[in-house]
Amino acid sequence: MKGNTEIINALNGLLAYELAAMDQYFIHSRMYHDWGLTKLFERIDHEFDDEKGHATLLIERILFLEGTPDMVTRTGLDIGKDVPQMLSNDLDVELAVDNALKDAMALCEEKKDFVTRNMLQTLIDDTETDHAFWLEQQLRLIKTIGLENYLQSQM
Repeated sequence: MKGNTEIINALNGLLAYELAAMDQYFIHSRMYHDWGLTKLFERIDHEFDDEKGHATLLIERILFLEGTPDMVTRTGLDIGKDVPQMLSNDLDVELAVDNALKDAMALCEEKKDFVTRNMLQTLIDDTETDHAFWLEQQLRLIKTIGLENYLQSQM
């Protein structure tokens, strides 16, 4: 089914975010593992898998719309040097994805591509109610109980 070029371009833009988020989560999860922060490793590794699933949905939809998935372009990676910076950088990515998803959803509504819009709704649900919420919660915990206590709880 021949899709709208603007929507395909927007999906490729989202794919660039998801691939970058996937790479960033992958690196951060391995850093947590190396540091012995098992709980953070498990959660961020789970986020890596979620981002891979998001990328898969976008790729499948781009292909369905007879577009070509851009697997080369990535938004910038921002690898942290410590836990608070890593969590904050991951939150920044999720907030950027959230904004891009909202823009793409608005475009889908304008172009009356409701199937793509509904697919993007599942991504925004993960982004807002799972990923971003959890990251905000972790940063709040660090402020509330202190970094040392937080790190101890993640072993």
